[in-house]
Amino acid sequence: MPAKDLTEHFEALNRFLSEHQALWRPRPFSDRPMAWEQTHGQLATWLKSRSLAQAEQAQAEPHKLNAPEPFASLAEQAQALCQIAPLPLINSPQLPNRLSNDIPGRKWLQIQAFASSLSFEQPTKHWLDWCSGKGHLGRLLARQGQPLSCLEHDPELVDKGAKLSQKLGINAQHIEQDVLAPSAIKQLKTEHTAVALHACGDLHVRLIQLASEVGCQQLAIAPCCYNRISTQHYKPLSQPAKAAGLELSIQDLGLPLSETVTAGARVQKQRDISMARRLAFDSLQREIRGLDEYLPTPSLASSWLNKPFAEFCIDLAALKQIPPPPASTDWLKLEAKGWELLAQVRNLELLRGLFRRPLEVWLLLDRALYLCEQGYAVQLGTFCSRELTPRNLMLVAERIGSARQGCG
Repeated sequence: MPAKDLTEHFEALNRFLSEHQALWRPRPFSDRPMAWEQTHGQLATWLKSRSLAQAEQAQAEPHKLNAPEPFASLAEQAQALCQIAPLPLINSPQLPNRLSNDIPGRKWLQIQAFASSLSFEQPTKHWLDWCSGKGHLGRLLARQGQPLSCLEHDPELVDKGAKLSQKLGINAQHIEQDVLAPSAIKQLKTEHTAVALHACGDLHVRLIQLASEVGCQQLAIAPCCYNRISTQHYKPLSQPAKAAGLELSIQDLGLPLSETVTAGARVQKQRDISMARRLAFDSLQREIRGLDEYLPTPSLASSWLNKPFAEFCIDLAALKQIPPPPASTDWLKLEAKGWELLAQVRNLELLRGLFRRPLEVWLLLDRALYLCEQGYAVQLGTFCSRELTPRNLMLVAERIGSARQGCG
């Protein structure tokens, strides 16, 4: 995609996100009530009247919801700004079944889709699998004989990956490496084609920066978990993002990850119980403390969900060092209120959900524009369906000679 087009797309998204910050920054779970519930009262009332089941049905594709304005207008704008075409597919020979050994089915399908979307002008010389785990992606890519280097922090995964590569006859080096350490740059060479499938936050940003510095021939990245960063706020990479003035907190960066299309029924049920109980406790603690404000609570072991509801609340109050609940507490009524609040929260989140993809594309375009600035031709596209993984956006970059290229 031409750098000029990337820049124009980024600027349009930035205007949309900046203009509507008051709608997507507040989080219905903790920021109750939200200011926009007053300014858009009809929409808020309509959303809060809906059931939990209705919220779940609309969660994956909130733009299709027939809600009062400004919902429909915002949905239309968001959809128009997030039209990302699939990456061109390459024809590859039938894969031997042995390569899929030891890989969960969904992960194998993601790996295949990623590999099928790597379209480069120049032939690859040496694959580098970044944050490789056992090196499943790298082995698939290097099956035709190119050398492979796999970088992984976990020594157990390094050892298992090396054994798998040896067993399958893949010419691979499995290297124990903390990619965030200063020594990581020594592992990158100009002839490398660096790949990273769902490397989180700082991990994939580190690859983009180091690969650009070294001048790696090619790279391909499908980012994940944009909120896994070491700073409290996002540090833009490209010049347009630095000039954009959109400051993003870790909480903001979690917005693109707030859909669960791949979660199983058991996981979803546990999540719902946990959230309903936390919302019930939140109402309780507001009464106990005499403060109408959210009280953050820590992550709890799943065993907490096996406790009777009253015990859950009493123990959580003790953990937060606030007075115990009154003996007169109507636990059945309070628990029911938690589920009522969960239905409201989930439905109110549908408005915020309209901005999930726009923010994710904004982040991808920041990365793409940075690579343009470093002298790469960049493609941004999808490599699989969102049903296979919601994190289906991918950057494919190839160095353009030795001259630095502008970004229009």
